[in-house]
Amino acid sequence: MRRALEFLVTRVLRSRLGIALVIAALVFGVIGVARLVSGPVDRTVGLSNRPREPISTADPEAGDDGVLASSTAPSPKTRPGELTPEQTAGRFTTAWLTGPGSSGEDWQGRLRPLSTAALTEKLTGADPESVPARRMAGQVTLRPRTESFVEAIVPLDNGRLRLELVASDGRWLVDVVDWERQ
Repeated sequence: MRRALEFLVTRVLRSRLGIALVIAALVFGVIGVARLVSGPVDRTVGLSNRPREPISTADPEAGDDGVLASSTAPSPKTRPGELTPEQTAGRFTTAWLTGPGSSGEDWQGRLRPLSTAALTEKLTGADPESVPARRMAGQVTLRPRTESFVEAIVPLDNGRLRLELVASDGRWLVDVVDWERQ
């Protein structure tokens, strides 16, 4: 036994491997003692778990704090003598569907009075032959978002046309065109 202890002290502990083993034993010893002293771990405590109650930044007693709490949808405002959002969406859809068989300039000329400047710019160079539908298959359905912003859904023969209309001083113009195939 004495010889083994002497070998350990003189040879093994003076080598790099011996020093690494002693350091590892110390680290694992400290971790083990810390776990024993700290007691059982509560898994529900910490940053990784969700809060038990919803986080609210608004005073629940303050009343209506936004559009989402509104019980009625806002009604779109139209200037007297101007087209309603439904009429604008219907006329734009009719003009949009007349694309195939006409020149690009004629087609865009029919769309321009019903479009915003931003949409007119986006449609510049668009091919009228790329219009995927041929006829309307139902009535325009409106989803009012605000008094000056409306989403219109128009059913077509092979999909739906979704238009976003905006009203600058009560005159409704199409700002976004989106096609959804069915």
